[in-house]
Amino acid sequence: MSKLTFHHPGGQTDVLDVEPGTSVMRAAVTHGITGIVGECGGQAMCATCHVYVREPYLEALPAMGEDEDEMLDCTATDRDNTRSRLGCQITITDALTDIEVDLPESQV
Repeated sequence: MSKLTFHHPGGQTDVLDVEPGTSVMRAAVTHGITGIVGECGGQAMCATCHVYVREPYLEALPAMGEDEDEMLDCTATDRDNTRSRLGCQITITDALTDIEVDLPESQV
């Protein structure tokens, strides 16, 4: 199991134990994490699972694809060119045993 931590804008934190192969978006939706919508179901077509990955975890992530990069230009809250990612495009792996993300103020 991997530890996935969501930091909410108001200071609340949710910590989940997540099986490898699960996306950040799917884990959030399955566990009712407020702040992740996931309207498109994980197809990188809506940007409602926008997260800001905390600095120590950025290097462990796969490279951003063209579709994800394009969708991040459509987020409800400003994109951070270093930390913004779509939660549906971050999959928990055996190599990614711990990740922390900040949730934006709004997804829609």
